[in-house]
Amino acid sequence: MKQEKTYSKELLLDIYLVMKQIRLFEETSFQFFQENKLRGSVHLCIGQEAICASIISLLNDGDYITSTHRGHGHGIAKSRDLKSAFSELMGKETGFCHGRGGSMHICDLAKGNMGANAIVGGGLPIAVGGALAQKMHKTDRVTVTFFGDGASNQGTFHESLNLASVWKLPLVFVCENNGFAISVPVSQSTSVKDIADRAAGYAMPGIVVDGNDVIAVLDVFSQCLERARKGEGPSLIEAKTYRWKGHWTGDPEVYRTREEVAAWMEKCPIKRFRTYLLEKGVAAENELAAIDARVQKEVAEAAQFALASPNPDPAHVMDGMYVEGGEPK
Repeated sequence: MKQEKTYSKELLLDIYLVMKQIRLFEETSFQFFQENKLRGSVHLCIGQEAICASIISLLNDGDYITSTHRGHGHGIAKSRDLKSAFSELMGKETGFCHGRGGSMHICDLAKGNMGANAIVGGGLPIAVGGALAQKMHKTDRVTVTFFGDGASNQGTFHESLNLASVWKLPLVFVCENNGFAISVPVSQSTSVKDIADRAAGYAMPGIVVDGNDVIAVLDVFSQCLERARKGEGPSLIEAKTYRWKGHWTGDPEVYRTREEVAAWMEKCPIKRFRTYLLEKGVAAENELAAIDARVQKEVAEAAQFALASPNPDPAHVMDGMYVEGGEPK
């Protein structure tokens, strides 16, 4: 599914901006965890920024996504709200879910984010439901579900691909294959070399892409997106990437070597994309430097906003727990 496409300067610079936002957000979140300013641990997506930033850049607010336990990047790319993201991680009232969801349950329905999910593979059937609703309402909207390589071995993965194909849903499955299901390498947990090969069993296209290459991800996803919007059914994309940090913030990482991590850090998707933008004449150094400075300011302001935000009022602890109203109609 290769194609030659031209992307606007505005789009490409926006993707660069979002990638930088996600990277600095994650680095700041890790710092706050170490300083005991965050409630619980966090699962960081440092090193994987190209996938969500590129894919979500082609979506509209009316398009849905479902996310994962490693979902900060998805939420930031879809909502563009760093203040609410930081606040939610800190359990503050100003968070996406008023501090009740935390790191693994960021949700923003107004922007089409149907939520991160702490259950491995839990977002897949939710995405099927979202895509089914879009089809039943006869819209041209699509749903994208992000999941990891470990989720591809869950029953929800196979059930979701099957139903999406049977019902010809406007759904794109995006596997962010970062090489490990917690500490288990893909080669020791998965029966196929490429997870995308499993698409054949469900009569849909399956495509492998370099998840650290923004342009490659855009090329592949734009075709799958067009197919979905035209009512031609679902697709499966496997974006191969690598997470720089451990599975979670306290992970001792005994399952991989420092040399392996260092080698992947040399393949930094942000550095790679920055080089592309300069070499192709898309942007000058001063333009990218201005974006870098803007991101530094935005992330710092968002972090301070969250730190200064109030905790939820215990008087409202039951808000959102039950539906209030009269008899069902």
